[in-house]
Formats: sequence, structure tokens, C-alpha cells
Amino acid sequence: MKISVYIAASLDGFIAREDGGLDWLPGSDGQSSGADGEDFGFQAFMDSVDALVMGRNTFEMVHSFGGWAYGDTRVVVLSRTLAHLPPNTPPTVELQSGPLAELVAGLRQSGARHVYVDGGQTIQAFLQAGLVTNFIITTVPVLIGRGIPLFGPLAQDVLLRHVKTRTFANGFVQSSYRVASV
Repeated sequence: MKISVYIAASLDGFIAREDGGLDWLPGSDGQSSGADGEDFGFQAFMDSVDALVMGRNTFEMVHSFGGWAYGDTRVVVLSRTLAHLPPNTPPTVELQSGPLAELVAGLRQSGARHVYVDGGQTIQAFLQAGLVTNFIITTVPVLIGRGIPLFGPLAQDVLLRHVKTRTFANGFVQSSYRVASV
């Protein structure tokens, strides 16, 4: 099963401000961030995804935007503290708290072939567990100085193979990598 990270980061490696704020990220208001509706390949990526796994903080932020960007895609929200989902949550969203290995096994059993992982702590947990197979990282040309880092400490090096890099008129640079051991 392919497990991908698709995320934007500031040039200095942060995915959000310390308080979770995304005001530095064009499109953080849920609107298109590119000229002429450019979505930086996001819809094509989502069309390839069978399930999305995100942490509670990411879910709460995305849910607060109004509307639902993920259509009918199955979304699993990981949380050890959230007892239930808000009443206006789409029926395709479920809450889980178990170990990642069990979650991945369940997704595989349900027929998922491509899983999208989103949210800083969730990405780091999947990476530390050796479960991420692909990265698509869009670098935004801004330095925010401090915030929530995309990557945290690792027990060992994770070697990546560069797949491709795209540049956009607004200065965004999107690079795709495959984890070398996969």
C-alpha cells in the first residue's frame, strides 16, 4: 500500500505557526492559492487517494474552514482525546485511536491502495513507524522564523529518492520523493 504525505512548508521548514496558524500560507482560507485557480496538483492527487488519515488538530482546522474539501474520500481522524466528532461532520469521517499498525492493516483490508497522511504529529508518527512511502512537499517562499516543523527527531536516517520537481509562477516549488527502502 502506498502511504503519501502531501503538504506545504515554509522555506525554513515549518508547516504552521506555533499556534497552528496558517496565515502565511496562500489559500489557508480554503480558497485557491494559485493564479487562475491553480491547485498545485492537489485534485489529481486526491483523485488517486482511497483514504486520508489526519490528526485531531488538522481535522479541527480543516473543519473550521466550512465546506468539506475531501468529498466522498474516507477520512480517519486520529485522536486519543476526542470522544466524538462534531454533529455536522460528513458521514465519510471516522474517529480512531488505536496503534498505527492496526489502522494501516485495517485500511489495507478494506481495499485501500493509496493513503494520504496529513498533520504534523500524524506525519511524524507515520514516519517514525516506517510507514510513509512517498512525499510531495510544496515549499512556499516565505520564512516564518519559528513554528511547527514538518519533521521531528528520527531514530535513524530516512533515505529518499527524488522523483520530480515542479515550479510555479508564484514561486512555489513542489518536490516529490519516494522513500528509498520501499
